[in-house]
Amino acid sequence: MNVLITGGSGLIGTHFANMLRGRGYDVALLSRTKSKGTEFPIYTWDTDKNEIELEAIEWCDYIIHLAGVNIGDKRWSKKRKLLIINSRVKSIQLLFEKIMKLKPNIKAFITSSAIGYYGTMPADKIFNETDPAGNDFLAETCRLWEDAADQFKDAGIRTVKIRTGIVLSMVGGAFKKMLLPVKLGLGSPLGSGKQAISWIHVEDLCSIYLKAIEDIKMEGAYNAVTPDYKTNQELTKTLARVLHKPFWFPRVPSFLLKLIFGEMSAIILKGNPVSANKITTAGFKFMFPDLESALKNLLLNTKP
Repeated sequence: MNVLITGGSGLIGTHFANMLRGRGYDVALLSRTKSKGTEFPIYTWDTDKNEIELEAIEWCDYIIHLAGVNIGDKRWSKKRKLLIINSRVKSIQLLFEKIMKLKPNIKAFITSSAIGYYGTMPADKIFNETDPAGNDFLAETCRLWEDAADQFKDAGIRTVKIRTGIVLSMVGGAFKKMLLPVKLGLGSPLGSGKQAISWIHVEDLCSIYLKAIEDIKMEGAYNAVTPDYKTNQELTKTLARVLHKPFWFPRVPSFLLKLIFGEMSAIILKGNPVSANKITTAGFKFMFPDLESALKNLLLNTKP
């Protein structure tokens, strides 16, 4: 089977492409440029110009849509917010329009989303896939993202939306930034430290994407998080313990983080627990179901 990955040069795309190849899939990437040094064929597209190499659509059996501007790279100006949304919605729209024109035999459209769908305002509950979208910027971004993807469902194509939590990986992403102060011996809770962090090891996340390809019963939204959610304080303390580093109880004040990051500080200072029941009920078994085993694998190279 042929799998086309958008955003394939990123943290998740790179890991997943290699996983697929190891299982005998043919993989190609959809990118803005023909980058040198990649091990996979590259097709090009340009969402601003509404252009795409049509051979990519004709070639693939499955589309894994991971493209989108990094939410945590820069402060959220009005221009940046629009770019974050458009990079997700317009790219899906372009794919959908070309697929409807060419009528290829696409077996499934599988898109990334995020647990930001539920919003970041504190709530006394564990969120699951039946809960409505929240009402802040992250939630609105995810809702528009998923609404665009649902065009494929409405057209009769099996559609899966993977709502991802914090991805634990040494390659990049939020976790690598969280790790640095702990490595320097400066690990301490951020803000109240009580905000929930729903996380997943990158290997488990890619295995969920693989299951979404191979399990034809999978449709709709799935939370890609482990059942072992932690507070920010618990996660930081566990990190410090695994690395044999000090854990500082004085918290980094919320006002300081808001001053540095602006509205984007909501990613750091707010969060709610998210349920993993739907994906586990679907038969998925986590390789790293608890935080300590995940951290030891990433930081100490221990096997599950």
